[in-house]
Amino acid sequence: MPAAAYAGKECVCQFRRGICDQTCVRDMLDTPFYIACLKLKGRRCLVVGGGEIGLEKVEGLLACGGEVVLVAPTAVPELEDMAREGSIAWERREYAGPADLEATFIVIACTDSTDTNIAVYEDAEKRAMLVNIVDVPPLCNFILPAIVRTGPLAIAISTAGASPALAKRMKREISQLFGEEYARLAVMLNDVRGWAKGTLPTYHDRKDFFEGIVNGDPDPIELLRAGDDRAVLDLIAAAQRTHQPA
Repeated sequence: MPAAAYAGKECVCQFRRGICDQTCVRDMLDTPFYIACLKLKGRRCLVVGGGEIGLEKVEGLLACGGEVVLVAPTAVPELEDMAREGSIAWERREYAGPADLEATFIVIACTDSTDTNIAVYEDAEKRAMLVNIVDVPPLCNFILPAIVRTGPLAIAISTAGASPALAKRMKREISQLFGEEYARLAVMLNDVRGWAKGTLPTYHDRKDFFEGIVNGDPDPIELLRAGDDRAVLDLIAAAQRTHQPA
């Protein structure tokens, strides 16, 4: 797999330094990243590279409803199985250039060829596309954070590439802190969003309604941890009566 930029190693980025001097990553920790959640359902997502990392990226894209196309001459057995069952489309060949990016929303490359990785990045940049070359920060216009996902909740953790190990530890600790009860509360609150939008006249009215439930007494999270879903539904119903316009 491609290596990150380390002084003294062979250059793997578009600056083609020969031997890496880390010029390309010196500003990474000073770069403010715009955090967003992408809607991938029904969108063409390209993965270039059929190894274990490619498998990881394909699984992540499929989990979010992306229509995944894999370009790779060979692939690990799990990817072969996905192609066989129709979960992904597999083009059994090397990356062929700009034509592979047509009608594509996002591309992730994880090959062991620096030339291929640079080509994917430069072709995507010319189209103002989202592109990530795994483990090569200067060949990315977005980075993939560690994700804690429970039901409809998703919490992203990023160290701006400084320490994936630290991000993994934070992911583990956050997943313990924000458990399944938070996802259940999110679903319950979503069920009354329609009522709030149709009944409460202003944004501030709706904000007060939901914050009163989430931050109220008794604590809905503690009730859910105790298995008392009914009590939380009663809290929501009481809040609806209180906020009902006269």
